[in-house]
Amino acid sequence: MNEIYEKVLRVTGCIREKTDFKPAVAITLGSGLGGFAKKVKCECEISYSEIEGFPVSTVPGHDGRFIFGYIDEVPVVLMSGRVHFYEGYSITDVVLPIRVMKLLGAESFFVTNAAGGINADFNVGDLMMITSHISSFVTNPLIGANIEELGTRFPDMTDVYTKEYQDIIRNAACDLGINIREGVYCQTTGPSFETPAEVNMFRILGADAVGMSTVVEVIAARHMGMKVSGISLITNKAAGLNESPLTHDEVKAAADEAAPKFEALVSAVVKGIYRK
Repeated sequence: MNEIYEKVLRVTGCIREKTDFKPAVAITLGSGLGGFAKKVKCECEISYSEIEGFPVSTVPGHDGRFIFGYIDEVPVVLMSGRVHFYEGYSITDVVLPIRVMKLLGAESFFVTNAAGGINADFNVGDLMMITSHISSFVTNPLIGANIEELGTRFPDMTDVYTKEYQDIIRNAACDLGINIREGVYCQTTGPSFETPAEVNMFRILGADAVGMSTVVEVIAARHMGMKVSGISLITNKAAGLNESPLTHDEVKAAADEAAPKFEALVSAVVKGIYRK
C-alpha cells in the first residue's frame, strides 16, 4: 500500500477512535478567521496534537484543531487553523487534512484564506469569491505514485471551483447586502511576502489576489472528487500597491474587522451547499 495513503488511513482511524461524527461539508479557516468556529454547535473537538503523526499549526491566528458539529442543520468538520508548506511540512502533509476530511464523509470542501489584493479595484476588507487559481513555485501535491484509492492519475481542473456553488455564493452575498468580489487566487510558497515585481507578474498572469495556501488543498480535494468553493478575505494591498511594509499583524487586524460579514456569508453558503 502507498505510504502516503497508509498515513491518511492511520490518521482517519485515530480520529474515528474519538468520534463517529460524519460531516457533509469540510471547511478550512484562513489566518485570523478562526472566530467563525464559535458559530458551530460543537459535538466534538480534537486538537491536532492529539492525532498521532498529524502536522501541527505553528502560525499565530491558527489554533490547530478539528471541530465537528452543526451550522444550523448542516453537519460540518471545521479546520480551525491549517498547516502551510512554509512551516516546513511536506506537501503531502499540507493536504493530509483535506484527504482525511473526505474519508470522514465530507463531499464538499469550502476553503477560506486571507489574501493580498492585486486587483486595483479591491479594497482591504473585501470578500472575493475564488473563480480559479494559479500555482506559483508550489509543489503539486499529486506528484509521485498516484493513489488510486483517492482519484485518477490526471484529474481535470477546468471547473475546479464548482459552478453551482459559485451561484450559491453570489445569491447569499446579494441576500446579505455584501458586495462580493470575484477573481483568481494565486498561491506562493511564502513565508516571505511577494516583491512588487512578483505581484506585477501575477497581475499580468491574471491573478486578483495572492496568498500562501489554498491551491494545493483544492487540488487534493478535486482529485478525490469533492465539490469545491472558496472565499478570500482581502486583508491588505499586495506589495507595491501599499505604501507601508506588509505585516502578519495587519492581516489579523483586517480579518477581525471583517469577521461579522465573513461569518454571515460562510454560514449562508454552507447551508446553500448542503441543500444542493
